[in-house]
Amino acid sequence: MFNDIPPAISRRMEYLERIDARDRADGSPRQARLRQIPRETGRFIATMLALSPPGTALEIGTSAGYSTLWLALACRETGRKITTFELLDEKAALAAETFREAGVGDVIRLVKGDARDHIGDYDDISFCFIDCEKEAYADCYEAVVPRMARGGVLVADNAISHARELGDFLKTALSDVRVDAIVVPVGTGELVCRKR
Repeated sequence: MFNDIPPAISRRMEYLERIDARDRADGSPRQARLRQIPRETGRFIATMLALSPPGTALEIGTSAGYSTLWLALACRETGRKITTFELLDEKAALAAETFREAGVGDVIRLVKGDARDHIGDYDDISFCFIDCEKEAYADCYEAVVPRMARGGVLVADNAISHARELGDFLKTALSDVRVDAIVVPVGTGELVCRKR
């Protein structure tokens, strides 16, 4: 899955990596930056999706679609599709361009809007990746977990890099009897939860 990334996907990943590096270096305003995951996290979340049981796959926080490209690789591998949510118009437009350029529109559904307004439309959630504004993590988690399939996997980004900001959320998830949970030191730290 990772050794044979199709050229169109690879080119778009590299393009977004260059933009992300530039944004981090030039002091672009926080909201304007892509703030995307590192490559190792991409490989990790794609693996988690590929290992998850059959069911609905969701991503909360698309940005320019970099992480979604990694998830698309897992979707292609497993014959699935993923629905991804982006709140900001300009980032949703850039994500739509990413999916066109990379040729992955067949496995991705982009929803423009707040995921919290839509999660109730989904059941049998087998995979969810959360990488949105940190103040929304707890709400998204509480909306997703009751709708997860047994054995479903939820991954939340920045569990180490933003441990202070996410402290209450992480404490809740790590003690939640509905899931088995652990923080994994990949990238900026990933909370991984498996539905019991």
